[in-house]
Amino acid sequence: MTERVVLAYSGGLDTSVAIGWIAEETGAEVIAVAVDVGQGGEDLDVIRKRALACGAVEAEVADAKEEFADEYCLPAIKANALYMDRYPLVSALSRPTIVKHLVAAAKKHGAGIVAHGCTGKGNDQVRFEAGISSLAPELTCIAPVRDYAMTRDKAIAFCEEKNLPIATTKKSPYSIDQNVFGRAVETGFLEDIWNAPIEDVYEYTSNPAGPREADEVIITFKQGVPVAIDGKPVTVLQAIQQLNERAGAQGVGRIDMVEDRLVGIKSREIYEAPGAIALITAHQELENVTVERELARYKRQVEQRWSELVYDGLWFSPLKRALDGFINEANEHVSGDIRMTLHGGRAVVTGRRSESSLYDFNLATYDTGDTFDQSLSKGFIELFGMSSKIAAKRDLAQ
Repeated sequence: MTERVVLAYSGGLDTSVAIGWIAEETGAEVIAVAVDVGQGGEDLDVIRKRALACGAVEAEVADAKEEFADEYCLPAIKANALYMDRYPLVSALSRPTIVKHLVAAAKKHGAGIVAHGCTGKGNDQVRFEAGISSLAPELTCIAPVRDYAMTRDKAIAFCEEKNLPIATTKKSPYSIDQNVFGRAVETGFLEDIWNAPIEDVYEYTSNPAGPREADEVIITFKQGVPVAIDGKPVTVLQAIQQLNERAGAQGVGRIDMVEDRLVGIKSREIYEAPGAIALITAHQELENVTVERELARYKRQVEQRWSELVYDGLWFSPLKRALDGFINEANEHVSGDIRMTLHGGRAVVTGRRSESSLYDFNLATYDTGDTFDQSLSKGFIELFGMSSKIAAKRDLAQ
């Protein structure tokens, strides 16, 4: 029986060429699988037909936008997930979504190998292969660019030689990955970290310096889930899409950073994630109102570890699953409204209200009606500082 390979297919030059390249290198039949996580671009049916025209024996396409939003973006919002305190895991979140569809296709079509278009230099090869091995340890993985030296020049030559139905001339000066949660841009002149990004790098966001009226928005959460925008019910996907539009129009969510890649190098990345940044900012502030202090302090440690695990491709790991349970529990009372002003590249919280609020006006006020018993503070300070006081006496006596 002929070996079968499932290929993560985007419809672009590299993965279109990979279909025939893999067939020639391995003698296997190729099943192309394209997953829509909100990256935009061509119609899924056009992509499916191109895969078949390029030599795939089967081609599957999946509209996974709702799945991606509900099962991958939402946990990141609940976790306030920001790798290195800045990056909302745009690409890292989409990989396990795609992995699930690749593994399902491999089982359906009796394939023993899964292929992807990653290089040997990036994080995504790890995310794909670690994810695949976690869901289906029996599958093996190949990467034509990494394993068979399928350079872009060779890909273009192969495409022209085989007369494949895809344009080979247009090449963006950047490497771009995008989905509904955001957009990642790298390479080209950005590799010199002294070079400032120029406006044509950006697509999801307008120039924050441009003149415009501020946009005020109210985001409603229920147990950490965004459920309404300005009082109108939304799905998680709709919340992201609407805030991409509104926050993006105000230049919110631009990130220029040098990040620590899993493979050991530092890389300069430009990100745009207007909806993600607006939602995470709002969610963080609602937690400030509704989550008890010790739980909030510990959750911040969990958030960092959760973000690192997801960035490193360990979405399906035991630790990540265990932390999910903690994060969901911590979001039990994160319900209410956050009012934000979107303007000048910033999402600024201006109001909070929640029936689960731990903010007590009568305890916090300095005006008449204050119910905080200030006489208790003197004894509290004596006890709280006692261990440090005793140590200080000892140290000064030496």
